Amino acid sequence: MRTIRAAAAVTVISALVAISGCGGGSSTDGSGSNESPKTLTYWASNQGPNIEADKKILTPELKKFEKETGIKVKLEVIPWSDLLNRILAATSSGQGPDVLNIGNTWSASLQATGALLPWDQKNFDAIGGRDRFVDSAVASAGAEGKDPAAVPLYSLAYALYYNKKMFADAGISQPPATWDQLVADGKKISKGGKWALGAEGGNLANNIHQVFVLAKQHNADFFDSAGKPTFTSDGAVAAVKQYVDFMAKDKIVAPGNAEYAQNQSLQDFARGKTAMVLWQAAASTFAAQGMKPADWGVAPVPVQQGTPGTGANTNSMVAGINIAVFNNTKNVDGAKKFVKFMTSDAEQKLLNKTYGSIPPVTAAQQDPAFAAPDLKVLRDTLSTSAAPLPQVPTESQFETTVGTAVKELWADAAAGRPVTTASVKERLNKAQQQMQQ
Repeated sequence: MRTIRAAAAVTVISALVAISGCGGGSSTDGSGSNESPKTLTYWASNQGPNIEADKKILTPELKKFEKETGIKVKLEVIPWSDLLNRILAATSSGQGPDVLNIGNTWSASLQATGALLPWDQKNFDAIGGRDRFVDSAVASAGAEGKDPAAVPLYSLAYALYYNKKMFADAGISQPPATWDQLVADGKKISKGGKWALGAEGGNLANNIHQVFVLAKQHNADFFDSAGKPTFTSDGAVAAVKQYVDFMAKDKIVAPGNAEYAQNQSLQDFARGKTAMVLWQAAASTFAAQGMKPADWGVAPVPVQQGTPGTGANTNSMVAGINIAVFNNTKNVDGAKKFVKFMTSDAEQKLLNKTYGSIPPVTAAQQDPAFAAPDLKVLRDTLSTSAAPLPQVPTESQFETTVGTAVKELWADAAAGRPVTTASVKERLNKAQQQMQQ
C-alpha cells in the first residue's frame, strides 16, 4: 500500500486484532454461499488521483466482466481514510461486500479476524494457480504457515530517485549502491540550502518501511519466529540509529523533514531542494510537479555492502494492494471468478499500467510497458530483493509504536539533541513494553 495511505490507517486497524473468528457474519469455514449468483458488490481502494477517476477506469472493466459472466458488479470506490473503518464495521456486523481491496500490510491483522476467505490450493487453482504470482507478493497476503487471506492485485516496491542536475553539479557521476556511498555523496550535495536526502519523519508507516529494510540488512527483524517483539535487538537498534543518523550525525537530511508526513519530500525533490528520495512509483508525482523524465534517474535502494538486489541484500518492503473475498459472500463462485478476472494477464497489464504499479502476476510483468527504467527497477526489486513486513496479527500496533519511536528520534535530531545507541534502545524498549501490555 502506498506510504501516506498506510499512515492514515495504522491506528484504526489495531482494533481489528481484538476481533476473532467473526467471519464477516455467517460463515467462518471459507465456503460462503451462492444465494445471489448474478450480483457482486466490490469495494475498490482509491488508487487514482480521485474517486471519480477510479470509477472511470474500473467501470468499463466491470462491464467487460459482466458481459463474460452475466454477473453484475456494484462498484464502490472508498478513500483510504475510510476503508479500514468500513472493513471493521463490516467484520463486526456481517454486512460487507463480496470482494474488496486491502492494503497488503493489513493482511495478517485482517486474517486474524476470520472475516476473509482463505486462499487454499483449491481456491488458488480456481484462479489459475498460486505459481502465477510473484512469491514475495503472495508472502504479503497473510501469516506464514497459513493459507493467504487475499490475492495480490497491484504491487509496488521502493527505489532511490535522484536529481541528475544536482548530482552533476556536485561532480557525482552515478547513484550510490551502498549507504556509505550515499552519505559521502550526500555531504557533497548538502550545502547552500540544498540537501541530499528527503525523509518523511512524521509518517509512521514510512518510518517502519525504512527501518524494516535496514534491520534486514543488519541481519535482524522486529519479531522472532513466534511473533514475539524483538525491538531492542542489536540489529534493530542499529537500523533505527542508522536511519535517524542521516540527519543527526551525517547532516544530509534537512531538520524540517522530521515533521514531514504528507509527501513534502517529493515536493522538495521536484523543486531542486533535495537530491534523493526513497519512494514507491514516484514518476507520476514528479510529472505533476513539472519535472520531465530526463530530470531524474532511478536506482535500487542502497545496501550495506555489495550490490543491491543480490544475495541477502533486502532493499525494499513488499508494498501493494491485495484483493480479498468476504467469508460470508452470497456469491462465492462469482467472487472467485471476479478475482480470476482481475488477476488475469490482460487485466493485470491494463490496470497496473494505468495506476503506475507493477503486476504481481509474473507473465503480465513481461509487457514492454513495465520495462521503463523506473518500473524495471521496481519490478526487479519486487522479484529479487523485497521482503514482506512481518505478517503477525499485531503488525499494525508495531507500525504505531515503533513508527512513533522513530518519529520522536527524528524530532530529537532536528532539535539538536543527541541520538545515541542508548537513546534509540530506550525508545524501542518503551515501544516493546507498549506492545506487550
